[in-house]
Amino acid sequence: MLGDPSMTSRRAQKLAEAIREVVSMTILAELKDPRVRDVTVTYVEASDDMRYAKVHVSVMGSESRQQLSVRGLQNAAGFLQAKIAERLQLRYTPKLTFVLDQGVKRSIEVARILKEVLPDSQTASQQTAESASDHPHPDQPPSDEPPQ
Repeated sequence: MLGDPSMTSRRAQKLAEAIREVVSMTILAELKDPRVRDVTVTYVEASDDMRYAKVHVSVMGSESRQQLSVRGLQNAAGFLQAKIAERLQLRYTPKLTFVLDQGVKRSIEVARILKEVLPDSQTASQQTAESASDHPHPDQPPSDEPPQ
């Protein structure tokens, strides 16, 4: 149904971006479902025939909270499709499906693991900056000023 994003047509990519904007704004301003909270539309994939769109969302909260939000979005798909039809001039309104995007969650987890494993990055960057100022760049001529 949906291919590799790098292989999709330019029209499908433009449509996907327009759908992302409409869906994001509608969720934020008009959707009243209490299940749908703390939802961010990360990106949208549109099929080449532009009849289907897969909406990737990130939801802050527990696993059950995320699944509840995705179910709420799926139940609101008709409302969201109506908003897309209202705001975009299309021959066919794409059928929306919602997918939980784990990318943000994974990046937070990777950052946490790196923080545990690596030394404090602020201290390391300060040490790097100090050592760089102690040793001038080899292409620069030595200055007559004493080090501070």
